[in-house]
Amino acid sequence: MNVKPDFSKNANQATTAPAFLSVWDMHAYYGESYIVQGINFNVHEGEILALLGRNGAGKTSTLRSIARTGSPMVTQGEIWLDHQPLHLMESHEAAAAGLGLVPEDRRIIAGLTVEENLQLAQIAPPIGWSIDRLYDLFPRLGERRKQEGVTLSGGEQQMLAIARALARDIKVLLLDEPYEGLAPVIVDEIEKTLMHVKEQGMTTILVEQNAVRALELADRAVILDTGGIVFDGSAAEVLENAELRAEYLAI
Repeated sequence: MNVKPDFSKNANQATTAPAFLSVWDMHAYYGESYIVQGINFNVHEGEILALLGRNGAGKTSTLRSIARTGSPMVTQGEIWLDHQPLHLMESHEAAAAGLGLVPEDRRIIAGLTVEENLQLAQIAPPIGWSIDRLYDLFPRLGERRKQEGVTLSGGEQQMLAIARALARDIKVLLLDEPYEGLAPVIVDEIEKTLMHVKEQGMTTILVEQNAVRALELADRAVILDTGGIVFDGSAAEVLENAELRAEYLAI
């Protein structure tokens, strides 16, 4: 019988160094489907964490659980952000506490221009980056400020979705598959943006199927398999460990 290698020696770091965002023993379900199975990890302030795994491993479900979306339903565990108990909050309260979720479908609002999408994000406090500052970060959005958001290219819509999150005063940026369907040159542009955001002290969790690109950008990596953590350590270690990549990332 083949025994899977154990890469979990660095797992469950939520019990070690102080963290900015901590997830403790989180369990979540879609109906009766047990999808997030006792996850523990830390994210430290200012770092980029890559949350990786094969399709169906529970990456998006974990991200949505942290964001308190209600789907999946978190049934157990604690989520702390900068000493605030997110596990006791609804999604809008978690957003006000500093979580900025950029979902895979981007959710650009039809009928509104680029600028109106950004203005809508700032209709109530807490307000983050100014619109002019966002245009400095994404010059393409500045050029298209009067264009309807849903008519932008896929890459430009991703930029708008990230800019809309930053328009709020957030502490942690949650990105779900930001590179999906984008040309490599656009991915390069998104990565430069994320590095600039990191330089400003922003903390980021990145769920991405393009694992190599995510690992090259990230400081640390958590790898999921069937709803549980199988690795928690440095991104460099994953890049250097062919056996780990083949077992859990198929690369």
